Amino acid sequence: MKPIGLIILVVTTSVPALQLFLLPNISDNAALFSQYLGMAALVLMAWGQIMATRFVGIEAIFGGLDRVYVLHKWAGIFAMTAILLHDTIDADMRGLGSETALNELAETLGELSLYGLLILVVISVATFIPYHLWKWTHKAMGALFSAGTFHFIFIMKPFAMSDPAGIYTGLFCLAGLIAYIWTLLPDRMRLAHRYEITEIDQTGETTAVTMKPVGKGLTPKPGQFGIFRFAGSKTDESHPFSFSKIGEDKALRVTVKKLGDFTTGLARTIAVGQDVRVQGPFGRFNLRGTGPQIWIAGGIGITPFLTWAEALDTSAAQVDLFYCVRSRTEAPHLSEIEAFEAVKPNLNLHVILSSEGQRASAKVVSDTVGPNLGAAKVAFCGPISLRQSLQSGLRSYGVAPRDFHYEEFEFRTGVGLGRLANWVANQTLLKVARVASIRSIR
Repeated sequence: MKPIGLIILVVTTSVPALQLFLLPNISDNAALFSQYLGMAALVLMAWGQIMATRFVGIEAIFGGLDRVYVLHKWAGIFAMTAILLHDTIDADMRGLGSETALNELAETLGELSLYGLLILVVISVATFIPYHLWKWTHKAMGALFSAGTFHFIFIMKPFAMSDPAGIYTGLFCLAGLIAYIWTLLPDRMRLAHRYEITEIDQTGETTAVTMKPVGKGLTPKPGQFGIFRFAGSKTDESHPFSFSKIGEDKALRVTVKKLGDFTTGLARTIAVGQDVRVQGPFGRFNLRGTGPQIWIAGGIGITPFLTWAEALDTSAAQVDLFYCVRSRTEAPHLSEIEAFEAVKPNLNLHVILSSEGQRASAKVVSDTVGPNLGAAKVAFCGPISLRQSLQSGLRSYGVAPRDFHYEEFEFRTGVGLGRLANWVANQTLLKVARVASIRSIR
């Protein structure tokens, strides 16, 4: 995650606080703070919608698309927290005049948006929710963001929409709505490059799909990935896959492992000559530095390293590639990696077979690489549990966190769902009880 992206988020979310602080003749500071929380939530939600577009420039600001997705998730969580606090701390101010029917409608939409977002945020961070339902929650969040925008524009507040505070937050709402409308467009209507499948092979327990461009084609760097939509698949969903080969003629290859419903059925629904639409390239998992390097691949995590190995200059420093698989017969593209090793003297392949009792660990890496381990840059692609174990273990051998490079292997990550669900449930019950109490008094 790039520091500049975090700074932009913090600064743009803080600006409304300064704008409200400069308002004259405001004595109710608690209500003013509540007003700020609502505006900050809208700014964060607008950024979440903008990040979801994958527009050119998003990665330049925030980092690789994997980091963008993580930041998108946390922006939504912080926005939800701000909304809950905004609702808990009374934002009503005296002396603003009498409410109109439009003001009351804005109040109602604000309430509906709150309850809807509470439910959708919990669903969104639940990694066991099927992908197509999880994707639907993100579409619905945009609709609730629209309701929140209406709430902000027409609710009674201590400033006009033509004032700096109104214009600033209003422009973010407009940008978020435009981004939301963009994400509603079918994938076939978005900018993408057309490819045609030329070859389908089985390698290990995976399917390798080679395709040639129909037209200009992409020019990805080794280690990047694309968002693919296969015309013959049973769903209209697009999925990310790393490029496992980048041809000089702009031909591409992706290697797909059976991990879910879509990938399991893919081999049965594609054929040579079929159309593929590719968006990208995305990602910042690139070759770094000129010194010695250690590459660690877990199973299908070998795919970006295939393009790295092909692009590796024979005059570069030593590279030790640890390939962690269950058995040699299940290892995708093992013969291809061995062929690279045969012609590149600076590439050393170490196959770790779990079926033979071998395990990848910091000690195994240290014993293999030798005393220069602390001076090496480490790149990892594979399961999260293996990454965390190696990252922690290698630190004791002198590998600093900044020298351990990886991409998020799973874009959908949880946040401690049990604790979050309990907290949200308690907040919802408290809110319902408070509303019921107020209505009984009336």
